Amino acid sequence: MPTTPIFSIISLLLIATLVPIEAVYYQVKNNGTGTPGGTRFDNEIGIPWSAHTLKHASKFIWRIFHQQNLDDRAKVDNITMIVEDSEYIAYEENNHIHVDTKYIANFVGDIKVEIKGVLYHETTHIWQWNGNGTAPSGLIEGVADYVRLKSGLAPPHWRKRGMGVNWDDGYDITAHFLEYCNGLRDGFVAELNGKMKSSYSEDYFVQLLGKNVNDLWMDYKAKYNTNS
Repeated sequence: MPTTPIFSIISLLLIATLVPIEAVYYQVKNNGTGTPGGTRFDNEIGIPWSAHTLKHASKFIWRIFHQQNLDDRAKVDNITMIVEDSEYIAYEENNHIHVDTKYIANFVGDIKVEIKGVLYHETTHIWQWNGNGTAPSGLIEGVADYVRLKSGLAPPHWRKRGMGVNWDDGYDITAHFLEYCNGLRDGFVAELNGKMKSSYSEDYFVQLLGKNVNDLWMDYKAKYNTNS
C-alpha cells in the first residue's frame, strides 16, 4: 500500500493553514411560485443564476472594501435570497435579501441586469460596516450604491453626478459623491468602511482627505456646477 511522505503531509497542513476558507453558503428561495413575478423569476432569472450572482457579488464587494482577510469581514456563513410579495422592491435583513415579486413582474427591460444590480446593492449591506448602527443611513445606502456603480450596474434612471442637496442624501446622490472622494484618494471608500467597523465620525473624512465632509461636498458641487 503506497504511503505519503511525512513532509508532504506537513506541507499540505501548512497550505491548509495559510489559505483562507471562504465558506459562505448561498441559498435562493422562490416563495412566489405561481404569481406573475414568481413565474417570471423562474423563466428569466432562475435559482442557479441568482446563487451564482450572490457569490460573485460578495467577491466583488470584498475587493472594493479591501477585505481579502477573513478577519476584516463580517462573520457571515449564509446568505439567502427570497423572492416573495413585499411592500419594498428589495431589502436586506439578517443576511436575508428579500426581492418583491411585483417588481419582477412589472419591470420593463432586462430583468436579469436589474436584479443583478439590486443584489450587488443588497449584498453590500451584509458585508459593509455601519459604525455599530451610528453611521448616517444615507451614507450606508450610498456605499451600497457605490458598489453597484463600480460594478457597472448603475441603472439609467439614476440622477446625474453633481445632483443632490446634501452629501448624505443617500443612494445614487451619495454614491457619486463617494466616487468623487475616492478619486481624491484611491481606496478611500475601503478605508472609510474599515474605520466604521466599530464607530462612526465625520472626522474620518478629515483624517483621510484633509477636509471636512461639508467642504468636500461644496468642492464636489462646484466641480459639476450644480445647485440642486
